[in-house]
This record gives sequence, structure tokens and C-alpha cells, in this order.
Amino acid sequence: MVEIAEGCTLDSLPPMIRLVLQGRAAALDAAAGALGLDAVPPLLRAASGAGGQALRLGPFELMILPALGSRAGLDAALAALPHSLVDVSDRHVGFVLEGARAADLLAGLCPLDFAPSSFPVGMVTRTLLDKAGAAIWRTGAQTFHIEVWRSFAPYVEAQLREVGRGISFSLLSV
Repeated sequence: MVEIAEGCTLDSLPPMIRLVLQGRAAALDAAAGALGLDAVPPLLRAASGAGGQALRLGPFELMILPALGSRAGLDAALAALPHSLVDVSDRHVGFVLEGARAADLLAGLCPLDFAPSSFPVGMVTRTLLDKAGAAIWRTGAQTFHIEVWRSFAPYVEAQLREVGRGISFSLLSV
């Protein structure tokens, strides 16, 4: 965990399984059930169950972060249904950005409104952080989970640090 700005830390997540599921409603429902969810999360929302997390990035797409040992149950639930399930674990890395000004740091690289009323806890979206594609998930009031392609990770980290150096937070509290 490294402080990158006044009261904000950026931490790399450990390696984990990351899957992208594309399919119609039946496949999404089956995956949600295998993860222990009551239902597929609404569009641009995330949900957690005993079997892992599901991030709804599109009408027919989930990014799945399965819990250890739950992959077999997911594969079994989807076996008879048309779908595409791709392991992107080697392609993606994750960060946790946390702190009172985490939303301000993200806003320095992305034109989205990260105010809690516009981007509440549990919301997730795919966007650009400067020039790098990313998925951003608000996991707490001041905490964001950021997924980027591995090749963009050093760039995204450097850009977040640069924004942190360039912002005087005392000016923002007008």
C-alpha cells in the first residue's frame, strides 16, 4: 500500500482469477446462481455471493471474480447453455484506490462524475483512465477497485500519481 496523494493510497491486488462471461439471460442467470447470487446484478452494478463477485458491464456481459474453488461449479452451471467464458486472468491486473480524495484522483483522469449520488457503492463501469481502458467498481464510500490490462498498469499507476502530485486538495474544499 503506497500513499500517492494526501490521504489516498494505491495498492496492487494479488493475482486472482478473472473471467468474462458473455451470453443471454439464461447463461447470466446460471452464472449468478453458481456464484450464490439471488439474481444477475442490474446493468452497471456488482454483486457478491459465496462463490465470488459478478460485475455487470454490459447487457449480456459479466466480469466474474470467482472465489477459490468455485470455478468448477460455474463451468457445470453453464455447460448446457450457449455462452462464451474467457479467462482473462493473465491479461488483467487490479488496484485498490482508497482515501478521502480517491474520487478526485479518478476524476483527474476520467470525465465521469464519481460523487456518491452519481456513482454509488456497488456501481461498476468500463471507461478510460486517460488513454487506458479500465473497469472501475466503487466498493466502499472511499474505495475503488480498478481493473486494467496488465500492459497498461504501470501507465495507470503513474498517471494516478501524477494527478495526486498536481492537485492541491485544500483548493478543492471551497
